[in-house]
Amino acid sequence: MTPPSRSGAAVETPAVYRAPMRSRDDAVSEGAAVARALAIGVCGVGGRVGDAPDSIADALAAVDTVCGERMARRLERFAGVPDGAFVWTRDADGFLWLGRLTGPWRYDPSPEATAVDLVHVRSCDWLDRPVEPAAVPSGVHEAFARGGRNWQSITRADAARLTAAVWEERRGG
Repeated sequence: MTPPSRSGAAVETPAVYRAPMRSRDDAVSEGAAVARALAIGVCGVGGRVGDAPDSIADALAAVDTVCGERMARRLERFAGVPDGAFVWTRDADGFLWLGRLTGPWRYDPSPEATAVDLVHVRSCDWLDRPVEPAAVPSGVHEAFARGGRNWQSITRADAARLTAAVWEERRGG
């Protein structure tokens, strides 16, 4: 059930996503991109390209050429998610972190971003500590248990509502 707003209209709970932030380049150590993302307040996906693209359209074309059509489609989905969407990631120690997207796509050409293959990024407001396992919605645990390196929607029916409750409890808004 969607909670009512103060005016009586339904308020839609933001969508929730799994953001592994794990490069397809096996030379990049697992957890390096997540550590960077948490430290600088971003969420992202990999897909290094030669010259830094100026727009998402340029980025999609470059990623399609360098990494393939499937990666370009993943980037397009990532860039198209509305601000305010919830994201979950897992650090190298297995702890789950909750954040909310707060800005549009941009390309980070810095040597630090390139080194961990976290170049397609969006600003993200992360909680200041991981969420204890018992408080993480089961749909989130299931999404990470499947493994993989893809950005993807967590579609279990109660995941968005329960994620929003975790956020409210820890951030108050």
